[in-house]
Amino acid sequence: MKFGIFLATQWPEQASLEQEIGNLAAQVRAAKDCGFSSVWVGQHVLTRPLQMVQTVPLMARLAGDGEGMTFGSCITLLGMMNPVLVAEEAASLDWITGGNFVLGVGIGYRKEEFEALNVPFDDRVGRFEEAIPLIRRLWSQEWVTHKGAHFTVDNLGSSIQPVKDGSLPIWIGAQVPRAVRRAARMGDMWVPSPTPDYDVLEKYFRIYRDARRDAGLPLPEGQPLIRECFVGATRKAALRTARGPLLAKYQSYASWGEDGSAGASLADGFDEFMANRFIVADEAEAADQFARYGEQFGVEHMILRLQWPGLPQSDVIDCIERIGKIVARMR
Repeated sequence: MKFGIFLATQWPEQASLEQEIGNLAAQVRAAKDCGFSSVWVGQHVLTRPLQMVQTVPLMARLAGDGEGMTFGSCITLLGMMNPVLVAEEAASLDWITGGNFVLGVGIGYRKEEFEALNVPFDDRVGRFEEAIPLIRRLWSQEWVTHKGAHFTVDNLGSSIQPVKDGSLPIWIGAQVPRAVRRAARMGDMWVPSPTPDYDVLEKYFRIYRDARRDAGLPLPEGQPLIRECFVGATRKAALRTARGPLLAKYQSYASWGEDGSAGASLADGFDEFMANRFIVADEAEAADQFARYGEQFGVEHMILRLQWPGLPQSDVIDCIERIGKIVARMR
């Protein structure tokens, strides 16, 4: 099983961005030293009062700290972006990371972001489905002519293409059945979100496998899964440290209207909400949960988000080192 670190890139208004970016670099170096194989960065815009560094420049900044690791966007909000720019930025990052970049994409769900970028929210599915094959053509063809419902390229060629084979892996994030089927049909990999519990994951993995079969596509190797994770000296210590920052993060998601969070009632039922979704445990219990995801769902790549606003850097590094002990045992 492989392990990746999903970087937390949102901070309170009073935080020093210089210090926080330095902290992320230290996390990447620690993760590399502890046997993690990948680094992942998400995307949003207009997140005030939270500060947030954008995906592409941040990964370029961190590539040297994680030299040899896979870097990936998880996820680029393709439903509101221009695929020409996404294709060229992804290919640029592929060169910067030494041919180790994965483009993770999703549709997006915050209407405010679409409105601010002057993209109709109701067009997001059509834009997404048109963008992916166009991106693949820009990566692989010398000249591209495309005239679609949303994008036009008139006999032009991309400024930069990926390091090898004229392609990059495209992983698709999806968390409702229709989107999971789309990910199976259009992507090289499906990336489940952190919020489905065991029962929902079982249903979604079945949908995904059936959709791959129906499309005549094999199941890919290296199935990933994102989980919120904090490993402490004891389970009680892990809960004491991580619960508050996790709750604050998911209250922010609820205010944005993301599916899977429980809105105003989240605080009252948060322990139950966490139970079959997040890995907050000691080393032994965390190792058992990683193994369970592998055995039950065929997961081969655990992508772990280890920090949320308010969780100190020292606790994150301690957590990375504890997971590193598990990584060493599971190789």
